Formats: sequence, structure tokens, C-alpha cells
Amino acid sequence: MTTTSLKPAWSKAVMQVGREFDRSDLEILSGSLPEGLRGTLYRNGPAQLERGNRRVGHWFDGDGAILSVQFNESGAIAQYRFVQTEGYQEEEAAETLLYGNYGTTAPGAFWHRWTKSIKNVANTSVLALSDRLLALWEAGKPHVLDLETLETRGIEDVPIPTYSAHPKRDAHTGEIFNFGVEFGRKTQLNLFVCDETGKLLRQKSHSIDRLSLVHDFVLAGDYLVFFMPPIDIPLFPILFGLTNFSDAAQWNPQGSTQIWIFDRHLNFVSRSDAEPWFQWHFSNGYTDENGNVVVDVVKYPDFTTNQRLREISTGETQTAAEGELWRLVLDPKSAKILERDRPFDRSCEFPSVPPAEVGRNARFTYVSMHRQGADTARELYGAIGGYDAQTGTLHEFDCGDRCYPMEPIIAPDASNSNQNWLLTVVYNGNRDRSEVWVLDGNHLEREPVCRLALPEIIPIGFHGTWKGR
Repeated sequence: MTTTSLKPAWSKAVMQVGREFDRSDLEILSGSLPEGLRGTLYRNGPAQLERGNRRVGHWFDGDGAILSVQFNESGAIAQYRFVQTEGYQEEEAAETLLYGNYGTTAPGAFWHRWTKSIKNVANTSVLALSDRLLALWEAGKPHVLDLETLETRGIEDVPIPTYSAHPKRDAHTGEIFNFGVEFGRKTQLNLFVCDETGKLLRQKSHSIDRLSLVHDFVLAGDYLVFFMPPIDIPLFPILFGLTNFSDAAQWNPQGSTQIWIFDRHLNFVSRSDAEPWFQWHFSNGYTDENGNVVVDVVKYPDFTTNQRLREISTGETQTAAEGELWRLVLDPKSAKILERDRPFDRSCEFPSVPPAEVGRNARFTYVSMHRQGADTARELYGAIGGYDAQTGTLHEFDCGDRCYPMEPIIAPDASNSNQNWLLTVVYNGNRDRSEVWVLDGNHLEREPVCRLALPEIIPIGFHGTWKGR
């Protein structure tokens, strides 16, 4: 039997329940904060994977908690709060798990499993608007939080049943593009656009002929692009609480990945079939000088990644699932792949580009990566990569042994548009603490510009955002 002492160093930053803390000044461990780093980092992630004697069945199912780190002239101030969802409060009072979720089947008799088959855990990402913060979870509506106090105010009042955790903000128009998948007698892909305040501007629904797992999409200039992998999902037993989504979903290696293209006005443009692959995340997209659509995406050969993510919730993994960044060039009229290229030969995840370049041809793409020589079955990501498309060079910052960075968040310098800072929350297994590291996005190989100590361990999470001042 495996003992806790033999578990990898990162396990403590997953297995431990997150501990809330009030606004706290952060101690600088090394370096100094850049003068142009002014604004707030927000991060979201599953911070409670067990209650009482019950544990969730998948990393995706933990209750969401938000970390905010505010950078100002006097230093950095952080706080950490659970999103007070209805399900969180109900289970807190009962002191046990009551609900099922993506990879968890609700406990108890059939009637209970049916009525408690899913809980909005608000744990995947965040969207910072001018007057509120949205905690996002793709199978339901966002929860509204106060930007300063992180107090939960309720559910966002939008006429959209599901609100993806990966909205795309066009920095030049202020528009926020997003989608939601609605299951029922027909599967509906709901597309919508909001203004910079979050007010709904337009929406359209499209029937799609596949019930798949669609976590992300890409804004590519004049187009919205979706890839729908060949996953067979029997909906009936999920809806009635007989099983959960993760256990029911089956990879179909004989199937195709569907490519769907819509225009910025949310009208259908084209659809095609390609070889099977799976993806969680896109990096970016744009329309090139020939009118073709260029899409950067992290591709997996199959759905093994789901098993690995399930294992993370146990604090120990045995399954390697390595995604690679690919650039695909599509004909928008047919959705056919015209060209494909792999910019660098390293497995990676959580790709992103500077906010001003979303939907445009970006020079830099930043990713999370495994350290060179790491055991990719047992270890989590331990390095940050930056790919320079102009020079064709991959730059890398190795965080060091037993140090695990979360997704790098890009923070543009307030006074220098050519300077990007990368913010990552790192679990330092050598010191058993969480830290905030500031990296120079233009010179990634250098030591962190600044390292800050957080007062509590922040469980390893998923996505975040930057809100400049």
C-alpha cells in the first residue's frame, strides 16, 4: 500500500483543503516588484475535494475558491475566499458530500442521486468586469463576487443556461465572446457576445449533431472556431444520476474531430471532419493575409488526459498524457485543414497570449511545461515556456525541484506596452508553502523578478485573469 510519505511533493497542494485568509500584506522573499505592475491577479481552482468521510471522484469536482493578489505602489496584498455557492453552503451545513458532479456520482438512493446529480462548483476560471468578478464553471451560470472583498453576491442574471469558463475578450472592441452547451432532446451550442460591462449584446443558438466535451473555443479574427472530439456520451444515465459524465464518456478512435466555424456575428459558416484528437485548450487564432483561419491548440491523441486528471485528485498519478501545441491553418469556407505545424517538440498545457493580441497574430505564446527529464506520469508541470513565433525559439524557465507553478497569467506593464510580466502561483514543496512569482515575459530564462510568500497553501488550480488599474 502506498503511504503518504511516498506521494509526490505536489500532493500536499492538492489533498489539503484550502484555508481562507483575510487581506494580508505579502512578504517579499527575493527581488522587487516592478513599478509598472499595477492591478490585481485573480485565480480560481478546486480547493476542497473531501467532506467528512467522502471524497470527490475527479479533480474537476472540488469547491471553487478565489485568490486575489493586488499590486500597488506600497506592495502586494492577497486574500482567499471560497465561492459561497448554494451547494457549498448545503454541504458545509451537512458536513458531508451531498452532490455528484463531472466525475462524482451522488451518494444515496436513486431519488437522491437524481435530484443531487450535479452542483455548480464555480471552480474553473474568473472574468473580471468593471464592477464585479464572475466565478465561472461551464455547466451553469457564473457566480458574482465583489472585486475587492471576494464576497459572493449571487448568480449572474443572464438568459444563458450555461456559460463557458473560457470567454474571449477582444481588447480592441471591448466585446466578450463566449458560448454554452445545452443538453436535451437536441444538443444546442449557444453563442453570445457581451459588451465590456458584461451586458448581453447578441446571441444565437445552433443545433449540433454531436454530444461532445467542448471546454474551450478560439476567437480568430473574423471567426469563432470550435473543435468537437469523438467522445460518445450516453446522456440518459447521467441525467438520472446513475453515473457521472467522466465515467460515461468513452473515446471513439474510429470517429472524427468535427471542426465548426462561425463568424463574429454568430452565424454558421462551415463544418468539416478531421482525424480524431482531443483538446482542452486553445492558445489563440487569427485570420491571415490570405483570408485563412490560423488556430493554435494543444492536441492530445486521445482522451487519456481525463484519467490523469482524475488521478490528480488522489494526490498520486500513474498515467502520462502529453499534449502538444499545434498550429492549424483552416479554409473558412470549408473548415478543411490546409496546413499543420508543431512549433516546438515539448508537451505543454495552459497556453495563452498577451490580452491585446487575442484574436490577432501574436508573437509570444506562454505555456506550462514539464521540466526536462521529469517523470511525466508522476510529476505535474514544473516549468514555464515562452514561444517566440518571430524567431521560432522556445524559451524556458525551470522552477526547480519540487516547485509547481500554476498557469502563467500575463500582466501587461502599465507604462510600457512592450513589457509583459508573467504571474504564477507556485507550490514550493521544499518550503511547504505557496508563493507568487513574477517572471519577465521578455526574458524568461532570468530568475524571478520578485517572489512573494502567501500566508496559506493555495491548492493547485486551473485558470485566472489579470485586471489592470
